[in-house]
Amino acid sequence: MTPAPLPGLVLAAGGGTRFGGPKALARTATGEAWSVRAARTLQDAGIAPATVVLGAAPDAAALLPDDVHVVLAEAWQDGLAQSLRTGLLALAGSAGEAVVVTLVDLPGLPVEAVLRIIAGDAGADVLRQAVYAGRPGHPVLIGRNHWEPLIEELSGDHGARRYLVREGVEEVECGDLWSGEDVDVPLR
Repeated sequence: MTPAPLPGLVLAAGGGTRFGGPKALARTATGEAWSVRAARTLQDAGIAPATVVLGAAPDAAALLPDDVHVVLAEAWQDGLAQSLRTGLLALAGSAGEAVVVTLVDLPGLPVEAVLRIIAGDAGADVLRQAVYAGRPGHPVLIGRNHWEPLIEELSGDHGARRYLVREGVEEVECGDLWSGEDVDVPLR
């Protein structure tokens, strides 16, 4: 029996106020779009399909390869919660039992961190989050049984952390792989 696919979400809808523009359009020093890098990191870990949630920069869809799905968070200005809600709703009809969630502003995210998060049970009840020296970060693995209750309580510029803690998220240390820091200011 073939295991069900494990989809992934890249949250890239924000306007990047502190960054100076939408991070979905940001590029590495070598010219690779952060949105492409995030999707490829998931795919390199065996995550499929990879879906990128856009909002402030819908034109970033043109940067993404054909094998990456795109959904638009119409109310992206309402904050991170809207981006996550849009992504989870877009996957509601998918076959996966869980989803791997990451952010576009983590261009340093190594494939190994994703592999560490998905190792073991990836069933409908799983809740697993990468931590870096004990500090919560991404990626996060969220089982399907949590999608609806999480969607119902998401609001503003808050992600899933409160829900994850309350529901007993398994924290997986990944600080030996990299810092886990998101990029909030342009790289020099």
